[in-house]
Amino acid sequence: MPSRTLPNYTAREVAANNSRESCWVTIGSDVYDVTDFVDEHPGGEEFILSYGGMDVGDIMKDEIQHTHSENAYGILHDSLIGFVATDPVVIDSSDLPSEEDIYRDTDAKEDYRENNFLDLDRPLLMQVWNGGFSKDFYLKQVHRPRKYKNGGSPPLFGNFLEPLSKTAWWIIPVWWWPWVAYGSWLAYSGMPSGFQFAAYWLTGLALFTLIEYGLHRGLFHIDKYLPNNRVAITTHFLLHGIHHYVPMDRYRLVMPPTLFTVLATPFYKLAHTVFYWDWYVAMAVFCGGIFGYTLYDCTHYFLHHKQLPSFYRQLKSYHFAHHWTDHTNGFGVTSMFWDRVFGTELVMPQSVVKTS
Repeated sequence: MPSRTLPNYTAREVAANNSRESCWVTIGSDVYDVTDFVDEHPGGEEFILSYGGMDVGDIMKDEIQHTHSENAYGILHDSLIGFVATDPVVIDSSDLPSEEDIYRDTDAKEDYRENNFLDLDRPLLMQVWNGGFSKDFYLKQVHRPRKYKNGGSPPLFGNFLEPLSKTAWWIIPVWWWPWVAYGSWLAYSGMPSGFQFAAYWLTGLALFTLIEYGLHRGLFHIDKYLPNNRVAITTHFLLHGIHHYVPMDRYRLVMPPTLFTVLATPFYKLAHTVFYWDWYVAMAVFCGGIFGYTLYDCTHYFLHHKQLPSFYRQLKSYHFAHHWTDHTNGFGVTSMFWDRVFGTELVMPQSVVKTS
C-alpha cells in the first residue's frame, strides 16, 4: 500500500496554528501537533509557543539552546499529523496504488479486528452512528480504501432502504438527458438565435466544472472543519465518506437521482437569480450545467471501472492518487484545470495505473 496517507497542509495553515489552543511545528516537510505537550515542555510553554507554526529542526539541534534527546524526537514522531504541501504536490510513482492495492478484496473480519472500525459484512450506517468514533480516528480510517467482495456493495442500511443507496451508472443519462433536452428546447424556443442559446448553454457547462471542484473540495472534503460529533460524521459518511471507504463499489459511484434533485434545486434558483433578466437565458445555463453533471458522473464511473484511451488513463491515475495517496488534493474528476488554478494539483509521474 502507498505509505502517504496523512493529509497535506499549506504553509499558511501550519503558520496559523501558533497558540496554546493549537500549536503545530514542522521539521522539514513533516507537521507535528504539539498542543498537548505545551504545558509539559521542560523549557516552558513560552519557548515552545514562540516557535508555533514554524520549523524547529535547527533549534532542536542547537547545542547552545539545548540539544534535544532521542526521547524528544520520539514524542514528535507520535505527534505527526501530516506534511507541508508543495505547490503543486508531486506524486512519486512509488506512491501510486498498484493493481493489487486496488483490486484485492478486503478480509472484512480481519480488517475489523485490526482496525476496530467498521465490519464490511454488517450494515455500515448504524455502525458509524453508534461507533463513538472521534473525528480524527474516523477520517483516518475512512480514507484508507477497502474493497468489498468482488467489487460489490457492502450493506449500508441493511433493510428496505438498501436499494435507494445504489445507482447503476446508466441511470444518470437515461433519467437526466430527456429532462436536459426538454429544458434546452424550452430555452432555445425563447431565444433570438441559436448562437445565443449555445453560448449560454456552454456557459452553464463550463460553470459546472467549477461547481464540481467546489462541491468536491468544499463540501465532500470538509474534513478539517467537520464537527466532532456523530451527526456530522454520519452525514459525511453518507455524502462522500462511503465512497472513499469503498471506492470500487460500482453501485455507489454516481449520485442517486433523488439526492441530486435535492442538490440541484438551489442551483436552479441561483441560475434564475443571477440571470434574472431572462428566464430563457437562466434555463439554458441551468441545462448546460445539468448536462455537465451527467458527464461528471459518467466520467467518474468510467475512471473506476472502464478501459479508457490514453488521456483518460492519465486522468484515471490522477483520480486514483486522490483516493489511495493524497485525499487532500486532486479534487478534479473530469479535468485537472481547477486544481491547477487553486493550487491543489497532484503532479503525476509518466507511468499510469494499469487496470484489469
